[in-house]
Amino acid sequence: MTDRTLRKDAARNRERLLAAGRDLFARRGLDATLNDVAHHAGVGVGTAYRRFASKEELIDAILVQQVDELEAILREALAVPDAWDGLVLYLERSLEVQARDLGIAQILSGRRIRTDQHDWQRDRLAPLVDELAERARSAGVLREDVTGTDLIFLQIGLTAISRTVPDGATLDGREDLAQLYRRYLWIALDGLRASTAGTSSLPVAALSVEQTHTLLQHRAEG
Repeated sequence: MTDRTLRKDAARNRERLLAAGRDLFARRGLDATLNDVAHHAGVGVGTAYRRFASKEELIDAILVQQVDELEAILREALAVPDAWDGLVLYLERSLEVQARDLGIAQILSGRRIRTDQHDWQRDRLAPLVDELAERARSAGVLREDVTGTDLIFLQIGLTAISRTVPDGATLDGREDLAQLYRRYLWIALDGLRASTAGTSSLPVAALSVEQTHTLLQHRAEG
């Protein structure tokens, strides 16, 4: 086997491990092991450790991809002519990513992350979040006392709501439970607006008392 073939095989296995790691961490969080990722990727454990010396090294590589994607969302939001529409686009798209990916939600909430990883992602993303908030304040559409850090903590709280819904869960025929967090995003957006000239139409209906009890009961039992 030539060196070129070996390099191609190594690159292909690395990409398989990255894809498998993203999928597994998204569904199970960062407690999944590198052995778990190797099995999910369909490669040997030895191959996994040749491509990534540890699970932390794999997480580093995945984090680079995830931060790239979040930065792209932020830059797209900043390019939207209307400052409020750009802010909403950022929150909706960023929360959509975190709602379907437990691993990145854990990282962005400050859990399961090293100081250097936290500093690196902060340096990449925080200036853009601050710019988005400043742009909306300057346009008079965002409350003067709301900052970029408020947008971060808002997402942490809303992501916690999405985590109360088990994968594929339904209640009384409701098929929109995975989108439940969006209802509370839109309630929060009305609180962020500088104007009080009306409220938004909420994108997801409220749960009944019984549905809420059933959902939380299932979460406790899980």
